[in-house]
Amino acid sequence: MPNHKRLFGTNGIRGVVNKELTVEKTIKISSAIGNFFQKGNLIVGYDARTSGPMLARAVIAGLTATGCNILLVGMAPTPALQFAVKKHQTDGAVIITASHNPPEYNGIKVIWNDGIELSREQEIKIENIFFNDEINYAEWNRIGTIHDLPGVINDYIDAIKKHVNTDEIAEKQFHVVVDPANSVGSLAAPRLLRELGCKVTTINANIDGTFPGRLPEPRPEYLKDLSLTVKAVNADLGVAYDGDADRAIFVDEEGTIYWGDKTFALIEKHFLMENPGEKIVTPVSSSTLVKDVAEAYGGKIVWTKVGSVTVSHKMKELNAKLGGEENGGVFYGPHQSVRDGAMATALILDIMAKTDGKLSKLLGEMPRYYIEKGRVECPNELKEKTLERLEKEVSGPNISTIDGIKIWFEDKSAILMRPSGTEPIYRLYAEAKNAEKALQLIHEYAEKLKEIINTLKH
Repeated sequence: MPNHKRLFGTNGIRGVVNKELTVEKTIKISSAIGNFFQKGNLIVGYDARTSGPMLARAVIAGLTATGCNILLVGMAPTPALQFAVKKHQTDGAVIITASHNPPEYNGIKVIWNDGIELSREQEIKIENIFFNDEINYAEWNRIGTIHDLPGVINDYIDAIKKHVNTDEIAEKQFHVVVDPANSVGSLAAPRLLRELGCKVTTINANIDGTFPGRLPEPRPEYLKDLSLTVKAVNADLGVAYDGDADRAIFVDEEGTIYWGDKTFALIEKHFLMENPGEKIVTPVSSSTLVKDVAEAYGGKIVWTKVGSVTVSHKMKELNAKLGGEENGGVFYGPHQSVRDGAMATALILDIMAKTDGKLSKLLGEMPRYYIEKGRVECPNELKEKTLERLEKEVSGPNISTIDGIKIWFEDKSAILMRPSGTEPIYRLYAEAKNAEKALQLIHEYAEKLKEIINTLKH
């Protein structure tokens, strides 16, 4: 296969503003996107980054120059914009966001008419138009129009409420602390929760594209303030969103912060109790916990490569109703087959209301795994050969080669080794029933990888 020039990464186009992502480049990318959509009607919106309004104007210039008509939403969570595509039956959307990246970054996500990001094949079409200079501009009297599209966040909030028992949640009068990282999560989640009858306390909820409160990636080490606030105000729950509010990480009433696969497994359990036999779509990087729950409650696990777009497309292909990732992405098909932080929050509250349980108790009942991570340096040109060599050395019945290599062992421990798509390294994720075993797996397989890489170097 010829080595194709790339614009898109695993999740849209990203770069440092005015360095990798300049106004000129943005206009050219958007003109290529406009040609791909062939004078279509497109929604445009952005997250809270300081460069959002500037890049939105550049995107609109490129799209209208090629004859596309724009419905401009302005600032909104990514899942709200994706929902608007379906509701207003547009040909797609262009969302200006760099999701969880630091404030100096921005990016472009392109959405198809079903509200899901473009497939790899569709991305390649845009890349070909861009790199081969095949952009056709519209005649002066065929330039696209620009109209404002109001009400998008209202529609989105109303849609989420249809999928949970609002009366049951309201009766409980939950107190929730919300940390939207000074970004667009603050435009929807606090309002949704108040409309569900919750008392809401917010931190980092003023919109500020420099992200002064915390970095927009909701990693446990950045969420100390949220944890402390939940305990200080005696709340039932805390939730943190990423920069474009499509992911949610939860904190229980005791201030304990959970990785996404723990809360996803809870959603999965209650979903399967009501929908036995359904397929659950999740990347190979997810915890064995997700597999345990599927086996216990009659679900079928479908493993995918790592990446939210892959999960969405696999759900679409199989008509699956639930997907999830360890980073806090929950894909609830009856609402939309994309990551949605506010929808995930409503589902957790729905479970707490139904079971009359505290989050610590509900999560405490789940099987417990200890997770460790590691990395081994590996030159990009040796990644493929390393993987081939590794495959030969680790044969066995419980091995997946969907994305890197994942081995499940008899004692419920597992290790995943996969080449990074962005750095010259191999990433290792191990889990086991105790921390020592997880660390031992990281150590053992890091040594094995180093050995292979060194052999290949000489």
